[in-house]
Amino acid sequence: MIGKLFLLIGICLSECLYAVAQKTDKEYTVHSPNEKLALSVRQTEDGKFMYTFSVDKTLLIKDSPLGFQLKNTQENVPASGWKVEKISKQQVRKKWKPVWGKRAIVPDHYNELVMDLSAPNGELTKMQLVLRSYNDGVAFCYKVPSDGCRDSIKVQAEQTSYHFTADYTAWYYNGENHNIGPEKLTATDGVRLPIMTIKAGDNHYMAVHEACLDMGTPLVLQSKKGETLFTVASKPEYLFPGYTSAWRVILYGTTPGMLTDSHLLELLNPEPKYDFSWVKPGMAVWDWRINGAIWDDFTYTMSYPSWIRMVDFAAEQGFRYLVLDANWYGPEFASDSDPIKGDKAKDVQRLLAYSKEKGVGIWLYLNDVGGRKYPIEETLKQYADWGAVGVKYGFMRGTPEEKNLWTRRITELCAQNHLLIDFHDGPVHPYGQMRTWPNAVTREYCHAQLDGHHVFMPETFVTTVFVNMVAGPIDMNNGMFDLRQGHTTRIDESQPVPSTLVAEAARTLITFSGVTILPDIPEYYRKYPTLLRFLSAQKMPWKESRTLAGEIGKYIVMMRETDDAYLIGAATNEEGRTLEIPFSFLPKGTYEVEITEDGADAHYLTNRESLKTYKKQVTHTDTLPLKQAPGGGTCLLISKKR
Repeated sequence: MIGKLFLLIGICLSECLYAVAQKTDKEYTVHSPNEKLALSVRQTEDGKFMYTFSVDKTLLIKDSPLGFQLKNTQENVPASGWKVEKISKQQVRKKWKPVWGKRAIVPDHYNELVMDLSAPNGELTKMQLVLRSYNDGVAFCYKVPSDGCRDSIKVQAEQTSYHFTADYTAWYYNGENHNIGPEKLTATDGVRLPIMTIKAGDNHYMAVHEACLDMGTPLVLQSKKGETLFTVASKPEYLFPGYTSAWRVILYGTTPGMLTDSHLLELLNPEPKYDFSWVKPGMAVWDWRINGAIWDDFTYTMSYPSWIRMVDFAAEQGFRYLVLDANWYGPEFASDSDPIKGDKAKDVQRLLAYSKEKGVGIWLYLNDVGGRKYPIEETLKQYADWGAVGVKYGFMRGTPEEKNLWTRRITELCAQNHLLIDFHDGPVHPYGQMRTWPNAVTREYCHAQLDGHHVFMPETFVTTVFVNMVAGPIDMNNGMFDLRQGHTTRIDESQPVPSTLVAEAARTLITFSGVTILPDIPEYYRKYPTLLRFLSAQKMPWKESRTLAGEIGKYIVMMRETDDAYLIGAATNEEGRTLEIPFSFLPKGTYEVEITEDGADAHYLTNRESLKTYKKQVTHTDTLPLKQAPGGGTCLLISKKR
């Protein structure tokens, strides 16, 4: 009898404890479609909402805070006093067919869990926490229902944090400089800018970023030395009825290349509201770096005679565009430089008529000074009426929030006028907007080749492709074939290019961008016919892209497929190495591959132009070892069978 009594008491205690756990410490989890990734949220006994992220039951981010701190009351939401009112779940299995991108068809597969939260009193009484899990990452965002509060509520801080389970290694965006990193998490002391790419072991890689930033300040992270906790330092100014935050995104891959190949950020943005069938990605020549180049008795300048030569070359090679850079309408920073009636406006209109006959589109530069002083709506409409196809916008001013709003405004105006757009000079970071706005084809969210008058080292490139490029398409200006530079060859830049010729060509393919801007004169490209053939074969949009191998800061091997060919570009850092190139992406059969690689004596500092070209027969089961010089690369071109 006593044993039965103790058993009964034990059962009652267990049921009571279970009931308490259900009320105060229940965990809600959404798994990825392949069930490997898990994003979990729980409310602790003291009322705080925390999340964790794990892969195959390995915890990578431990209990990390969620929510906001309100300014007037110092109240935390959601926190103590809040409860889960409702849980909704859905599975989505769709396909996205982008106008252009890394591939023609993108699986849009995720599981979603929506938590409806409520509080009995306070300024904010309702909130939704939306959780999504994809096979290549997880994301969550905050929403305030229309009846969640009466008025706008001032925000003191966002509490979203990332508490990593160990002292991992990370890299960060660093403006027009080499990226920060590799840096141990505990060594960080202060502010860092995304993307934050993390190596959490030989088989675990993450990237922290945001998607669909409709309003507010772009993401900024911060940490204290000795900690592995990173907090969102940026915040919305207000919460209000109908508010939706940007998605807080954690991309995941077992290799760093999986981060580079992901479309997750785009998938978290809405479908476009306009018809963008007119958007055509492609290669472009450029008039900025050619300025001062001399070939025989002709000196290139940023003027009509040189523009005509560049248009003819673009038409000859099947390149889509010519980009005109600064000063075509007057000194770019001068307040009286009218972006419509400027110095060379008549020459530009003559050029536009000529280039239209040649089938080459013209991009026009616009500095923020002229963009703001003169009515932007009239300026962009005039460019479209002239027949321009794109705008390169430079040196935008303002706070990060102001820049984001102005970027969005210009992007939409360009879309309305069928203009492509490339933002330069410290732009707002990409956050997947190319899905909603496919005309936003690229931006200089990186240290571009020889920009800012300091050189672009090989390590910079093979770091950028795993950090900055994870955020979206970037304009890096690779493809310089006159690597010596010098005062007699360029007006704006006299430093040698620290790369091999083959690496410069390979980088044009590796870099993801809706417009690949080539910086050199036609004669230097014609001097190396196999590499020019490699450039001309890059006929976007890509049917498929795949990072075949890579290690952050060391090397990368990228494959991109067109309607007519498979292309592979490989690049290394300052160390020479032999890379194994697998051909498993090929269909069955035997294919001829044209290989251009560094010469035996090539070096990025002393013998940049040395190269050799040969052909081999390969099948999908083959792997080729290809030697790369220090700072070097490899270009492979495989024509498809007819």
